[in-house]
Amino acid sequence: MYKGSCLCGSIQFELHGGITDPIYCHCSLCRKASGSAFATNGDVNKSDLHLNDAKGTLTYYESSEGKRKYFCSTCGAPIYSSNSAKPDKFRIRLGIIDSDIVERPISHNFITSQGNWEELEINLPMYEGHEPSRK
Repeated sequence: MYKGSCLCGSIQFELHGGITDPIYCHCSLCRKASGSAFATNGDVNKSDLHLNDAKGTLTYYESSEGKRKYFCSTCGAPIYSSNSAKPDKFRIRLGIIDSDIVERPISHNFITSQGNWEELEINLPMYEGHEPSRK
C-alpha cells in the first residue's frame, strides 16, 4: 500500500495496489502541468485509489475531450489524470506519493518535445512518443 498527499495536505490518499508502466514524460503538456522538465507518471487501477478530500479541494482541467487532469484547488499540486478511453485506470503523479515506491520508471517518453535546455544523461530507453508497451 502507498500513501500520499498534495502539497497542502487537503487531499490525502491510499493506493491499495501497484503502479504499472511508470515513465518520465517530456511532452509539452506534462512540462506545463508540472512546471518542470518532465512529469513522472504511472498507471493505477481506479478501484485501488482511495481519496480523502474532506475540504473538497480536488478539481480538474479537461485538457481535451475525455482527458482530465486532477489537482488540488488550494495548492495546485497535480494528483492524477483520467482518460475516458480507459475508465478503470488513473495516471498518477509519482511525486505526490509519500511512501517509498517499489516500481521504477521504464523509459523517457516524448523526448522530441523536451525543453531545449534539458539534457538527458539517464541510461533508459527513449521514445519519440508513448512507450511501445502502452495500449
